[in-house]
Amino acid sequence: MARCLSLYLPFWGTDRLRRAVGLDALPLERALVLQGKVGSRRLVTAVDALAHQRGVRPGMAVAKAQVLIDGLEVRDAEIERDAEALETLAVWALRLYSPVVAPDPPDGLILDITGAAHLYGGEAALVSDMLRRLEALHITAYAAVADSWGAAHALVRFAGKSSLIIAQGKSTEAILPLPVAALRLPAETVEELRLIGIDTIGELAAKPRAPLALRYGPDLWRRVDMAFGRLAEPIEPVHVPELISVERAFFEPIGAPDTLEKYTRRLTQDLCLKLEEAGLGARRLDLHFVRVDSRIETISIGTAKPVRDVKRLSKLLVDKIETVEPGFGIDKMTLSAPLVEPLSFTQVATRFAAPARPDVEDLWDTLSNRYGEGRLYRAVEVASDIPERSVRRMAPSAQGVGASRNARYRRPARLYRPEPVQALAALPDHPPRAFTWRGQRYSVVCADGPERVKGEWWVSEAETGKVRDYYILEAATGERFWVFRAGDGEHSGTGSLNWYLHGKFD
Repeated sequence: MARCLSLYLPFWGTDRLRRAVGLDALPLERALVLQGKVGSRRLVTAVDALAHQRGVRPGMAVAKAQVLIDGLEVRDAEIERDAEALETLAVWALRLYSPVVAPDPPDGLILDITGAAHLYGGEAALVSDMLRRLEALHITAYAAVADSWGAAHALVRFAGKSSLIIAQGKSTEAILPLPVAALRLPAETVEELRLIGIDTIGELAAKPRAPLALRYGPDLWRRVDMAFGRLAEPIEPVHVPELISVERAFFEPIGAPDTLEKYTRRLTQDLCLKLEEAGLGARRLDLHFVRVDSRIETISIGTAKPVRDVKRLSKLLVDKIETVEPGFGIDKMTLSAPLVEPLSFTQVATRFAAPARPDVEDLWDTLSNRYGEGRLYRAVEVASDIPERSVRRMAPSAQGVGASRNARYRRPARLYRPEPVQALAALPDHPPRAFTWRGQRYSVVCADGPERVKGEWWVSEAETGKVRDYYILEAATGERFWVFRAGDGEHSGTGSLNWYLHGKFD
């Protein structure tokens, strides 16, 4: 099932202008609106967040807006520049998030994230990352994910939430309470529907089709069917002139898996020739299958390092062909490399040189594309005495080797988040004689410790003066545990004096 992400930029015009001239010229603390002329009248065409909070809306007379807000900054609207910037933002999203991205003018983008979200840890992680990046750029953005373009577009603009993800198969139910204006109908049609008592999409969907189609034309029910996912609404991806790509059109539609595989390999070979001419390697490839019904099926792959090996890239693409639904046939295939990096030849090791590291990037790429980019990582030691901070995740291909500061410490192979335990121990320095963990009581037959770990005040002021006393405990069952007491056992300011289990030795 298709999954579409609609990105709504409610203050796009003013946000774009602020980025163009700088926050020093147009500070966020000063309300900003853009104006345009309709005949001899000056009307507000766009507002920023502050002006919106104070009651200014697009379509309002500029004179009225100036009465509502003292010191209101008024600038001329730049419609063409806003549209160009929206195209640029679509290219940005194309390189980062989805192989199918298109502007949704005048204030949004539409992304087909079918089969791409798992590369970022799921739909929620993808949406969160996108909104976080835009917020860092001082661009206000809302996002919604649904089964169709129409549903996602309606929800992000009328559901009243900054981030919304609708489960598969639930989009129709989710948009029924929304107003009919959410269907992207002409304003005149929306007003006439309200006059005859149809305010929501659910009320419209319950009416007989023929009388309304005769009165308002076929576009009314076409919009309804698109929003419900009954009718395909193709997304024409944004065009990137400098994008390295190859394509092949077919006189007769194709659809057999073997045929798709054959042409996938041929396109990969053609693309690698172009990459070689440019001295580049691909970090991501997008393969678009344009169906006879104008719908685009897409598969994407990513690599840990720049690659232009035909055999390797073909294998990664072919592994995903089974996810393509050809429908009544494929008219055209397009293979592009939206993310590339310089790739130069490396010296082959000789018998006098040190042995090269085994080439395992092919395995990394296969696993990452199959299970998701964030699922494959390696653990690297960090120079920190706090156990939960002493290890961090890194990409398999990262060059970092970690720190050796904690190598001399005895640490359990299995580390938990600190879990409270009930312990019987004499203060201040005696280990527990017994403790209860997860409902089971353990008797301690021998112990080692304490090992004192002090809080890192340079990381958090709350850790100033805090300590932990760690003990290795061997239970009568033969199991060995790693527990600590929060505090030094004498002064309450050093910790709560409660006991926690932090790890277990295998």
